[in-house]
Amino acid sequence: MKNTINPPTDELCNFIIDKLGINQNALELGIKRARFENSPLPIVMWSYGLISLTQLNIILFWLKDN
Repeated sequence: MKNTINPPTDELCNFIIDKLGINQNALELGIKRARFENSPLPIVMWSYGLISLTQLNIILFWLKDN
């Protein structure tokens, strides 16, 4: 049985939009790709160029603290 990555929380999505200024369309694309690839949203968004490496690090630090 394959492990499934949990979908992103509302808190994470709000953080990405409100604190990082990522638009809703980029977030929705990231969520769709993350679900399709069964991969964590922040990594998928970075790999598709939807967020910068700096933004990825900000998200990862935020996730660690929450």
